[in-house]
Amino acid sequence: MTIPLSIGYSPCPNDTYIFYGLTHGKVLLPDVKLAPPLLEDVETLNRWAMEKKLDITKLSFHALGHVLDEYCVLSAGSALGRGCGPLLVARPGFDPALLAEARVAIPGRLTTAALLFRMYSPASHQLLAMRFDEVMTAVTEGSVDVGVIIHESRFTFAEYGLVCLQDLGQWWEETSGHPIPLGCIAARRSLGKERITSIDQAIYNSILWADKHPEECLPYICEHAQEMDQQVMQSHIGLYVNDYSKELGREGLAAIEAFLRLGREAGILPALATGVTLQA
Repeated sequence: MTIPLSIGYSPCPNDTYIFYGLTHGKVLLPDVKLAPPLLEDVETLNRWAMEKKLDITKLSFHALGHVLDEYCVLSAGSALGRGCGPLLVARPGFDPALLAEARVAIPGRLTTAALLFRMYSPASHQLLAMRFDEVMTAVTEGSVDVGVIIHESRFTFAEYGLVCLQDLGQWWEETSGHPIPLGCIAARRSLGKERITSIDQAIYNSILWADKHPEECLPYICEHAQEMDQQVMQSHIGLYVNDYSKELGREGLAAIEAFLRLGREAGILPALATGVTLQA
């Protein structure tokens, strides 16, 4: 009897768009059976990866740096690109010179946004981890001074009366020359090359299917989205589902390796010898 493989991804529009075809019988996955997907906040998925809970999972690249001995990155399904990184926001009038002593809300300790902010402002020491969808409210209400926002918040922070102090993705691009690697789909290395290759191909095919049938994905996307405005959802998908999502390629892999290397040099990530992909 074949035991179904466990799979988890976030309820964000880019993930539900990517995985709709695969998890709703629109795309074939030969010789591999999947359990019903678990949709959770990415920080929950990050913690689960540390516990080796899922066979296939969405992960922040920050979390990946801690579990490379157990998980490898698939070529399809990643959120990586230019002009799509986390933003550092505050109430109007905040003095950026005070950032080192400010109370900073981060969207989970293992998110890429958290690692990126720590590299951007290593002197900051009052970091308060919370769910990504709680950060803007915390900044608005004054329980923190600034916040690092991700996902749909990028499109809605001005509605909360907040201003952008720094586009952390832009800072990364200017500093490193690479696109910003945000999140990936990872698989347990123990699944073996044949099954991992099959899963990777199926996710790629699921993205192609969604591109051809976006209207069929929409009810599923709306069901799980934090932000219900359809224009925001479409902007989210357009920004985070791109050519890198279909295939990382050499440029995508180089960006990931640079990000992990700098995280290790900052003393935040462990020095694991295992390569990013199954072959590396």
